[in-house]
Amino acid sequence: MTEQATLSTASPKTPKGLRYPWEVPPAEGEAIEVAPGVLWFRLPLPMRLDHVNVYALDEGDSWTVIDTGFASRRAKEIWRGLMAGPLGGKPISRVVVTHHHPDHIGLAGWLQTEFGAELVTTRTAWLTARMLTLDVQEVPVAEALAFYRKAGMASALYDKRASERPFNFADVVAPLPLGFTRIRQGDVIRMGGRDWEVHIGNGHAPEHATFWSRDDNLVIAGDQILPSISPNIGVYPTEPMADPIGEWLEACERFVPLAREDHLVVGGHKLPFTGLPTRLKQLIENHHSALRRLLAYIDTPKSASECFAPLFKRSIGEAEYGLALVEAVAHLSHLYQAGEATRSLRAADGAWVYQRKG
Repeated sequence: MTEQATLSTASPKTPKGLRYPWEVPPAEGEAIEVAPGVLWFRLPLPMRLDHVNVYALDEGDSWTVIDTGFASRRAKEIWRGLMAGPLGGKPISRVVVTHHHPDHIGLAGWLQTEFGAELVTTRTAWLTARMLTLDVQEVPVAEALAFYRKAGMASALYDKRASERPFNFADVVAPLPLGFTRIRQGDVIRMGGRDWEVHIGNGHAPEHATFWSRDDNLVIAGDQILPSISPNIGVYPTEPMADPIGEWLEACERFVPLAREDHLVVGGHKLPFTGLPTRLKQLIENHHSALRRLLAYIDTPKSASECFAPLFKRSIGEAEYGLALVEAVAHLSHLYQAGEATRSLRAADGAWVYQRKG
């Protein structure tokens, strides 16, 4: 499942001004207490970004867990070990999901059905995940193939994708039963003895929930704010005229006044860190810089597949190609929708090509 993972648009490998209280993550099946009553675990992912962080907040007689990992036999075994070990045999009463991507919601339905946990997430996250788990495709649909062709996908890879069974959410996401509890912008939720303000992000995933503690310095950020990589921001066949770049930049700008130097940010990947004001500025500037480079690059008409060099500044292999393509589409479409570039269909291959105005 590479389409929701993370691909950096040439952001710094170790951003300056950030501090990492823990240099080493918890080993599989073990926990690190990042704050009183807040445990940090890791679950494996079968991809280059090989882990997802999950958290457990002590409710006294039970636990609230944040995100879940993929639905797999191995992940279920790890969860059972965590319940018997670091979680001390207390039940999981609530699962809070930051966003709909499979590495975050994959086992939410299993925790609901097997252990009676309540599911808490945003409406868009739940609806999107449930829709996608029910939409199993044995062959690529025509709309997806048309999207790839219009993005200028390399012909050999296009032919391969056209003949293969596509990735399905249901491959790594447990069935989601009916019923969830909605959270939205401005809500306050009680977890782990703290009141948390809900602030909604966008761009990486629609209606992505982040949680800001009123009682100490913790921020649970999911994939909205990551320390050493940029969240993948892509356009997909489900909404080909979406503008996730604009939405993501708006969310980052909205978070800037909330950020404090002492905030301890615990996210969906990589290590917890402090220095949030600096990181938000870096993430914003990273994408503005990418847009400037891209605008200079499209002095002549180019498709999304021809724009990897200015965006990523490194070679893109087949494993990363899908991520790179949807992110290139997102940046080009943002320039087009902002009125800074034109768009036309190239007769030779049917791809959209973009050119800066003037």
